[in-house]
Amino acid sequence: MPLKKLSYSLLIICIFILGCNNEASSKYGDEKNLKNSKNEKESLVKVNRYMVNTENTEIENYIKRHSLVVIETGSGLKYQIIKSGTGEKAETGKYATIIYNVKLITGDIIYSSEEDGPLTFKIGHGGVETGLEEAILNMRVGDEAIIIIPSHLGHGLLGDGKKIPQRSTIIYEVEFTNIN
Repeated sequence: MPLKKLSYSLLIICIFILGCNNEASSKYGDEKNLKNSKNEKESLVKVNRYMVNTENTEIENYIKRHSLVVIETGSGLKYQIIKSGTGEKAETGKYATIIYNVKLITGDIIYSSEEDGPLTFKIGHGGVETGLEEAILNMRVGDEAIIIIPSHLGHGLLGDGKKIPQRSTIIYEVEFTNIN
């Protein structure tokens, strides 16, 4: 019997020693993983910052090339009212109707109300780009505007899966025709 107790005691001591060893190894592994994770995160931040700066430069170049005088909102949306209307101001919850051309920053027209018909949407309820809703809320019926929507306010990292590529700035040429 005493040999059995000694064997159990030795077994418990071995498990304890191995457990401590694994814990130390695990701690080191966790620290290493944490360091790798931090490095990966920093790399992603750098890449994202580079992509945002590149997009902003493209937008600024577009504005200069077209001699636009834009208003910039806090979100990064830029727009210029090129013809002022006298109608009702847009409000969340109302339906807005627009005639439009949607272009890539390269100038290629990708969507148009001439082909697809006027667009009617409920303001503040999605279904259109966040940037378009934001711009319309700064307009009144009869306004015509050029709206520059950075990718984060448009179709983001993925594009629209049809004609708008991933991470694309889009330009709306809009006439705000009706609200109800």
